[in-house]
Amino acid sequence: MDTSYHYLLNLAIILLSTKVLGLLTRKVKMPQVVGALLAGLLLGPAVLDILTETEFIHKTAEVGVIVLMFCAGLETDIQELKKSGKASFVIALIGVLVPLAGGFGVAYFFNRPGMIDSDAACSAFLQNVFIGIILTATSVSITVETLKEIGKLKTRSGNAILGAAIIDDILGIIGLTIITSMADASVNVAVVLLKIVAFFVFAGVIGVLFHKLYKKWSEKAERGLQRHVIIAFVLCLLMSYVAEVFFGVADITGAFIAGLIVSSTQRTKYLASRFDTLSYMYLSPVFFASIGLKVELPAMTPTIVLFAAVLVVVALLTKIVGCGLGAKMCGYKNYQSLRIGVGMISRGEVALIVASKGTEVGLLGTNFLGPVVLVVIITTIITPILLKPVFKRGPAMPMPAGEGLSEGFEQLSRIQDREDREDK
Repeated sequence: MDTSYHYLLNLAIILLSTKVLGLLTRKVKMPQVVGALLAGLLLGPAVLDILTETEFIHKTAEVGVIVLMFCAGLETDIQELKKSGKASFVIALIGVLVPLAGGFGVAYFFNRPGMIDSDAACSAFLQNVFIGIILTATSVSITVETLKEIGKLKTRSGNAILGAAIIDDILGIIGLTIITSMADASVNVAVVLLKIVAFFVFAGVIGVLFHKLYKKWSEKAERGLQRHVIIAFVLCLLMSYVAEVFFGVADITGAFIAGLIVSSTQRTKYLASRFDTLSYMYLSPVFFASIGLKVELPAMTPTIVLFAAVLVVVALLTKIVGCGLGAKMCGYKNYQSLRIGVGMISRGEVALIVASKGTEVGLLGTNFLGPVVLVVIITTIITPILLKPVFKRGPAMPMPAGEGLSEGFEQLSRIQDREDREDK
């Protein structure tokens, strides 16, 4: 049998299973992205072992998350993002420090003789700090897809989550670089920090130049709108490539900034509709399924299971408390702070990448990999489940469908519209 075309079968299975499970999760009032994540988990090595992550799936998933973040940038209100800039930094900073301390504390208690033996090459102190570094990670792609699905991406809370997640990504890179430099002398922290600063300077210059040229061109071009999609996609891919290869910043950060650059042009709605179709039909299902396909659960002793349970609880609470506290300090209301905290819970593929890097340099023992994987699975699945109800809390609660437009209903609608504008 010719196996060179198995990628077509794999792709068909992924698209069908993610859609079927997505519809089932929607039936029980959960976002469809939960179904896509479950599809990958069920099909992968952790459960049925029908599919494994191939190079094709991996690369397609990478393009998928890049397009997803580009769409998030495309649909972001830049003025609102500027307003939440300082708040986003505070939210991200506290949302990194609290999980770092929580992860270190849990690892410090369990990572010792008589509890869990570690085969990692580095000192126990560095190993414990690294567990904390893993918990600081945030996979904003899961949150973005969920907020888009429930129509809350452009709210004030949604913008704060996006801004904080980008800063969280930068802080995570810095933290990972520092800890790996202690384990690997070839990594220079100062060079990494300089590259990060240089990237944002570069992005600012490119953004201004591209925006001016693109705006002039788009105002003259009344026909052939397809070319606008190609140009926007080229910018997205180039910014992702440059960010990752030349500056050591995550490719999704480059994609998000590319989306921001294009977002203020008059073709934004047209571009967003085209990229949403591409993402919905092909790229996003593969990306979310690929997260589940990465999961492999090793054998775990009762002590390791206990450690995993405690680590999961700490992972959930530290992001909610840390990011929520940061939001509260910046003047957000209680329901908005809760939304922001929940939106930052998911660790997703980001934590898996960090864990993989730690394993390579001797910062994470094999006995601790299983609990980390469990944290990734649970936080990734629970985030979209929790986001929907927390975004129903507060004044943005949608009105029941099918109600008659009575005088009381109209009055309540006017009140809610006013409060919705306050949240946006």
